[in-house]
Amino acid sequence: MNLTDYSIQKKIQGGDIKEYERVFTTYYVPLCRYACKFLKDMDMAEDIVQEFFYNFWKNRAAFSPKLSLNAYFYQSIQNNSLHYIEHLQVQKHYADAVVSESNGKVPFEELPDMGLKELNTAIESTLNRLPDRCSRIFRMNRFEGKKYREIADILSISVKTVEADMGKALQAFREVLKDFKNVPS
Repeated sequence: MNLTDYSIQKKIQGGDIKEYERVFTTYYVPLCRYACKFLKDMDMAEDIVQEFFYNFWKNRAAFSPKLSLNAYFYQSIQNNSLHYIEHLQVQKHYADAVVSESNGKVPFEELPDMGLKELNTAIESTLNRLPDRCSRIFRMNRFEGKKYREIADILSISVKTVEADMGKALQAFREVLKDFKNVPS
């Protein structure tokens, strides 16, 4: 690390918001372009870079890179982008497994009336137990048909936050609704 990087690091560690803003302004657009090379999605690239800078500021006291700031930033963005791609692949694999597992199950419309009432009660109960934002995101996506990007824009949060909350909601539903998988018609 050179003397200039060391000076910048010490200023940011000391809480110098002006120095942080200068670094952010200098690196934001190039890092977004770099992340987009991996992700092929500029919105997601911006989310990755914004989250990186948020964590960079939040954890500034513990920050002590062995590389130059430039190398550290680009390496971090590359790692975060690749981690996100891996996360998407795991989600896709899991979704494919759920779809293939559901073959031969009774379609929702064919549930007997009693099962349907119990199912609706279980769904509403699960939604009420979820944190407010998580429940709201699930309702907006599943009941209103909004895309993750739309939800993120409406709630002023990142797409990754929407994905994380949807993951929590779906996990809660998997637990509660596992008994409804093989309901006879």
